[in-house]
Amino acid sequence: MKQLLSYILPVTKTIESDYSGTLEITWHNGKKHLNSQNANYSYGSLQRILKFGIEKINLQKVNSILVLGMGGGSVIDTLRKDFEFNKHITAVEIDPVIIGIANSEFGISENNNLKIYCADAFEFVKQSKAQFDLIIVDLFIDLSVPNQFLSEEFWEHTLNLKSSKGDIIFNASVKDAKNESVNQLINYLKAKVYKVDVFENVNDTNTLVILKSL
Repeated sequence: MKQLLSYILPVTKTIESDYSGTLEITWHNGKKHLNSQNANYSYGSLQRILKFGIEKINLQKVNSILVLGMGGGSVIDTLRKDFEFNKHITAVEIDPVIIGIANSEFGISENNNLKIYCADAFEFVKQSKAQFDLIIVDLFIDLSVPNQFLSEEFWEHTLNLKSSKGDIIFNASVKDAKNESVNQLINYLKAKVYKVDVFENVNDTNTLVILKSL
């Protein structure tokens, strides 16, 4: 019924989160989205933005993926359905409320090829010893990437988790494509002898950074 009504008017319910504030699960035009107060978290514009980045990656050479900032799991849904990627994905999400929403509202749950950690992404990259062929970094609180995820320390640890021929997709900015912290990070990554492609205004909003080994 909600799906049918959503073609006439959006149908929304709200859930409170200690990490993310008020979250909205909205049916609109027959599709369900997860939003924060000001931004799409999953299954809307964000899904299209990350799909744009994944299209730049040769997934045939990818055997393992790390998702930092799982949200409602739309990137996992995209990888499985649109790209038929059936190999192992490790997902990290700090907010247990969002992990619950991903499961109950969008059918994202652990299985043999998906491991979900309820953890701080910064602590995860510091402690993990695994390596991944693709790392997707999508760490927003509402409209902002917290400063610690723009720091050299975070990226030193993240780069250590990338396999020798691995790639990184970084959803870097939504409000300000000229963000000085993002620009400093891009220059830092280029200095580490990586090929860095910057795509501004993806889906008319976000800056997406794709990092590949030379």
